[in-house]
Amino acid sequence: MSSDFTIHNLPFGIFSTARQPNPRVGVAIGDQIIDMTLAANGALFDEFLTEKQKTVFQLATLNEFIRLGRSVWRQVRQVLQAALTEPTGQHQLPDHAFVPMTDAIMHLPVQIGDYTDFYSSIDHASNVGKMFRDPANALLPNWRHLPVGYHGRASSVVVSGTDIRRPSGQMMPKGATEPVFGPSRRLDFELETAFIVGKDTALGTVLTPADFDEHVFGIVLFNDWSARDIQQWEYVPLGPFLGKSFGSSMSPWVVTMEALAPFRVPGYVQAPPPLPYLQETNPLPNLDIHLEVELIPASGDDKTGKTVISRSNQRFLYWSQAQQLAHHTVNGCNLRVGDLMASGTISGPDRSSWGSLLELSWGGAEPLRLANGETRTFLDNGDTVTFRGWAGGGEHRVGFGEVTGRIVG
Repeated sequence: MSSDFTIHNLPFGIFSTARQPNPRVGVAIGDQIIDMTLAANGALFDEFLTEKQKTVFQLATLNEFIRLGRSVWRQVRQVLQAALTEPTGQHQLPDHAFVPMTDAIMHLPVQIGDYTDFYSSIDHASNVGKMFRDPANALLPNWRHLPVGYHGRASSVVVSGTDIRRPSGQMMPKGATEPVFGPSRRLDFELETAFIVGKDTALGTVLTPADFDEHVFGIVLFNDWSARDIQQWEYVPLGPFLGKSFGSSMSPWVVTMEALAPFRVPGYVQAPPPLPYLQETNPLPNLDIHLEVELIPASGDDKTGKTVISRSNQRFLYWSQAQQLAHHTVNGCNLRVGDLMASGTISGPDRSSWGSLLELSWGGAEPLRLANGETRTFLDNGDTVTFRGWAGGGEHRVGFGEVTGRIVG
């Protein structure tokens, strides 16, 4: 398999090392990281960045770099591609600017001001509706008319590799007449991607789907960990709260929209047609991003017990990310650089592409068998869940790396 981080990708992230503990901006290429602080010390970016602007690469988040705007993102990427393929004159990277990925500690790439999670996969929403409501009328009346979402907890979004502690809360066990308190017994993952806002807007500004590329920096992999039993008891009438806010995991590398542009694909035929403010002008509103979920039980390791339990694709979103952005701002809600907007669980039309254990075990009624013979309905302490995502293949592969988390008691 070729690297996720080819010359056609060049994602941005924040890293540090034991020798240089200050977090700073890096760009991934193969199994190396370009230290952008060192890359900017020469004349590489002089044609479009001032010395003051170059200092954004020394910061511990990408926010100020993102704030420089889409033209700068594009130019930085183009200059790096030229320096990596045909270095000439000032377009050269010093050897000491390259850091082995094995030496790097990755950090959350952006300071997240606000986080919204959508519910935009029709197969996932239908599965949940069939399990918990009326199988003949699985979708709620509003679902085909707007991208449903809720405001999540930005402070509990963590970078890949961070352990996730099993939450406690109130639950109403089946057949009980009074709620009980204790650790969640139905802890789950949710296979998602998320986009990062790349441009501030003033309160009262309304965006359209056509504004997406101008206002979005890039996309990450995202795991919206969910305590289903806590969630099921609390979500009426106002929706998710403690069943979601205990932790969400995010991949450390942000893949830019420019890198993903070649992988646009058609979306769903939406019926009924959405209201005018949600109508797409782009005939290719979705992205062909392959997604997979791997589970390693506490008793296993990288060689034993790991099982790929789902293979899905971002193209299965009914509501595109551009429509999500438009709906989010239609009431005049302002945006800030670094805001995070997650897709909601991405499930496809067949069981192998479902994006949560809630679906894969059909609410716990049909346990999932792992490679080592163990079964799961929901997650046990010590289980490690890893998402991977990529578009294209071979030398044109554009990948996200992975987002991983281990459940601890």
